[in-house]
Amino acid sequence: MTDFPIRIERGSGVSLHRQLTEQLRRAILDGRLSAGSRLPSTRSLSATTGVSRSIALAAYDELFAEGYIEGRHGSGTYVTGDLPALPRPALPAPTGSPRWLQPMPPPPEPELDVPGAIEFRLGRPYTTQLPADVWRRVWNDVSGQLPPSDYGPAAGDPELRAAVAGYLRRSRGVACSAEDVIITGGAIQALDLISRAVLAPGQPVGFEEPGYPMARQVLEARGAMLVPVPVDDDGMRVECLPLGPDAPLLVYVTPSHQYPLGARMPVARRVALLEWARANDSLVVEDDYDSEFRFDAPPLPALAGLDTDGRVAYIGTFSKVLSPALRVGYVVAPKPLRERVERYKRLTDFHTPWPLQRALAAFMIGGHLERHIRRMRKHYGEKRAALKDGLSPVAHLAHLRGLDAGLHVFLELEPGLNVQAIVARAMAAGVIVSTVESYYIGRPSRHGLLLGYGGLDLAQIATGAHVLTAAIGAEAESTSARG
Repeated sequence: MTDFPIRIERGSGVSLHRQLTEQLRRAILDGRLSAGSRLPSTRSLSATTGVSRSIALAAYDELFAEGYIEGRHGSGTYVTGDLPALPRPALPAPTGSPRWLQPMPPPPEPELDVPGAIEFRLGRPYTTQLPADVWRRVWNDVSGQLPPSDYGPAAGDPELRAAVAGYLRRSRGVACSAEDVIITGGAIQALDLISRAVLAPGQPVGFEEPGYPMARQVLEARGAMLVPVPVDDDGMRVECLPLGPDAPLLVYVTPSHQYPLGARMPVARRVALLEWARANDSLVVEDDYDSEFRFDAPPLPALAGLDTDGRVAYIGTFSKVLSPALRVGYVVAPKPLRERVERYKRLTDFHTPWPLQRALAAFMIGGHLERHIRRMRKHYGEKRAALKDGLSPVAHLAHLRGLDAGLHVFLELEPGLNVQAIVARAMAAGVIVSTVESYYIGRPSRHGLLLGYGGLDLAQIATGAHVLTAAIGAEAESTSARG
């Protein structure tokens, strides 16, 4: 009979049965209990470990069910005899990726986490302004309903799809019905589903330069060959798109508030992009990620609202108007593409969680989303003004771009100023900002800071702007002294 140590810790929070079973299993797996060795009786095991015999019996029953041990009539309990020899010899660490693992683009740089710092992060809304009483009420209503017995349509809850379609007709001029909408797990999943439906590895995709890094990574992961298209103060330069056989199969754009420079594409250029797509038989993917927040400029029609022959796949999201933590977005696409996107949605995760869809549908149907957007447009407008005022002392050194809309701005620095030195000075004073350089595929043509102000309060914006003003001024003095 085999002797082996077992340590039972009664104050650990782990049940006695679980402790005993795990230690017996581990002793078998690491070879301390070899195949064919005899185990103590449950009475003996109970006595030596201090647990009840019923716990010892339960542990043996579980290991027997898993195939680790076997009983021999009139003889006792043994480790199963046909287990492979243990312990297994350690294998050398692999020197490269296995043959079956596809290469991936390098991951993005991790965000710094500095407790107490003022972080001008992009893509963060101010969630504390949500109407908490309404939010609780719609969730309480959903929790009072029993969930359906089936999976539901992969394209999404019919009521939510209808609510989204109505909202897009009113706010963005997109002529669509509930059947045209597919609910997704955010804008990134929407883009991934479209790319799966459209692209084969190696096919070209027109991409804004600079552009949204996460969208770039999604397309690269699908094997796309990115074709950088320069951006100016009116958005993507359509005249730079290749023509004919070299024309990209798909073009990804953020026309309402170019990510990250903040440009708004004027109507004439939007029409030119649609004409290019028609002439070259290409698809335009319009990411309308924060078009709800406009300030000094009138709304412009979405590309999808100008499209007359099915050349645009429109992506929207609740991340900026409500919260990115919800992970809910939507696609409006031409029928042939929509059918494929719905099929891939079914294969990916079948559908977006039912309670979340029902709560959002109730929030929209009650008119709460559009009231919240109106309130937040005023709230973000005040923040934008505070940031502009706070940076005004260095307006001759740093020029704010993209103020017309959205929740972030591009602070373009005068040539000669060291961007990284300014970032370091700001960080030393407890303010975290990012630079535009990492948003380029090739060599950056513009230099400066990206300031997401949506998630900050007015006091943080004022303090952060003061720190940035001091950092830019100090670097300008240092540059002048060196020159």
